[in-house]
Amino acid sequence: MSYLDRIAGAGDLSRYLPFRVDGTDVGSVKKEAVEILAEFTDVFRVSEAAVVLADGLSGFEQRTDAVDAVMRQLAARKVITGWRDEAYPVATSFPAPALFLLERAAVPLLGVRAYELHVNGYVKTGDSLSIWIGRRSLAKPTEPGKLDQLVAGGQPAGISVRDNLKKECAEEAGIPAELAAKAVPSGALSYAIETPEGLRRETLFNFDLEVPADFPPANTDGEVDEFYLWPMDRVKKTLRDGEDFKFNCALVGIDFLIRHGFIEADHPDYEGLLHGLYGLGWGSRHDSFGNLMLGC
Repeated sequence: MSYLDRIAGAGDLSRYLPFRVDGTDVGSVKKEAVEILAEFTDVFRVSEAAVVLADGLSGFEQRTDAVDAVMRQLAARKVITGWRDEAYPVATSFPAPALFLLERAAVPLLGVRAYELHVNGYVKTGDSLSIWIGRRSLAKPTEPGKLDQLVAGGQPAGISVRDNLKKECAEEAGIPAELAAKAVPSGALSYAIETPEGLRRETLFNFDLEVPADFPPANTDGEVDEFYLWPMDRVKKTLRDGEDFKFNCALVGIDFLIRHGFIEADHPDYEGLLHGLYGLGWGSRHDSFGNLMLGC
């Protein structure tokens, strides 16, 4: 097994049509879903070239209401599952104004970019590091029971990344606000992966947070079943040798290993990881939005 196995493969974007709003591509729709959206001619215009939001839907609120009505019908038909009642912004970039809001569970259907934040919580003892790992609740709609960072969560509309980080830290691990405020931004990773629901295209905002050795994480929202404090050798082995981590959490974990010197330049996977995670080096396995394309 290899760290490269965690980022291996590439999706087939030939099976997708661009999703456009105001002439700009903001997503990708699987051809099977295109046929479904074509039923809603007052909201979506479908051609052989693209799925386009109807021209008559020109304002933020009008677009949001019209798209939401369609998504709720598709949820009733079980085309969309795991409804969250959590609105995500659809925009051309993270700082750009939202074109409309979209239910989180519907994001893969339209293949629009979503955002998450991940917090690597670590304990430093002398010269050694240990990392807190969470095991996702078996009730989670996405990858239940998989391993995760100490804290991770989606970035919904209407809240800053920092405020969302504090909220997620409190809910997922019982981390007080004054400790959460010490989280250090460590960069971002972008990827796209095909799922049965459609294309998940995400950017992960990552943070490192040193926590006291005597701090006991405590979940408060029911989304984490257990926490483990693992030495780095166990983290490395688990990331390298299996699929115990949620797929995007594995990316964040490998990024931590690279940044903290646990995977160095003479490692046989090093150049491939730099290429895959950061787009550095030879070749290209990234889509037109700059995301790493992962396998199914």
